[in-house]
Amino acid sequence: MRLSAKRRGPLSVIDGLRQVGSLKVLFPRMNEDALTAVLLNTAGGITGGDRFTADITAGEGTTLTLTTQAAERAYRAQPDSRGEVRTRLTLAPGARLDWLPQETLLYDRAALARRLEVDLAADATFLGVETLVFGRAAMGETLRDLTLSDHITVTRGGRTIFADRLRFAGDAQAHLARAGVAGGAGAMASLIRAAPDAADRLGPARDLIGAAGGIGSPAPGIVFARLVASDGFALRRVLIPLIALFRSDPLPRPWMI
Repeated sequence: MRLSAKRRGPLSVIDGLRQVGSLKVLFPRMNEDALTAVLLNTAGGITGGDRFTADITAGEGTTLTLTTQAAERAYRAQPDSRGEVRTRLTLAPGARLDWLPQETLLYDRAALARRLEVDLAADATFLGVETLVFGRAAMGETLRDLTLSDHITVTRGGRTIFADRLRFAGDAQAHLARAGVAGGAGAMASLIRAAPDAADRLGPARDLIGAAGGIGSPAPGIVFARLVASDGFALRRVLIPLIALFRSDPLPRPWMI
């Protein structure tokens, strides 16, 4: 899927759109100047051998919000196969882009390689969230065999300003039980804010997060938070207020359904 946005007067509108296969994008009618796009995987999930690529550009001066219709699911994969998801976000001068997909729900014996690459102009503003749920707690699911590679890279002006690498191989339940990993949590979220004033709300953010994780500014103009919780519902209780703190607009409607 390829999507680009442009400015038309006070509005951010579609500039170009191409979609092939099961990855689709919908545009709900919104009474605001920003453009909201909702990604939908009509295949119902990801398994070994799947390849998904999204290339999205926020044109000069545009405001673009991207979310998903529901939680994505990574299902059991056959041996020696994996699903791959690559998302590239490009922000032109003066653009603002909020990348707010809902959770990725991982099933036992899933194999997933995911990359998020964000390229920012000097004065562009980015807010991104990625959430992982390691099995459905209410169903008593545990992940004893998981292969996961999750890479996030943010560049500004061609220079890397932030990189996060997360990898699980084997018994995810045992890894998550370690105090230095997740302390037994079953859900994890990462939040990134890249903006000149990114660190201005660190104090209130720490108050919101409390014992659910940590947040800091690893470099000028960057804020990064990692949250953990027992399950996806408990995680949302902290994550949603945290997103609202860093975002001037209400959360996309799919988050509230």
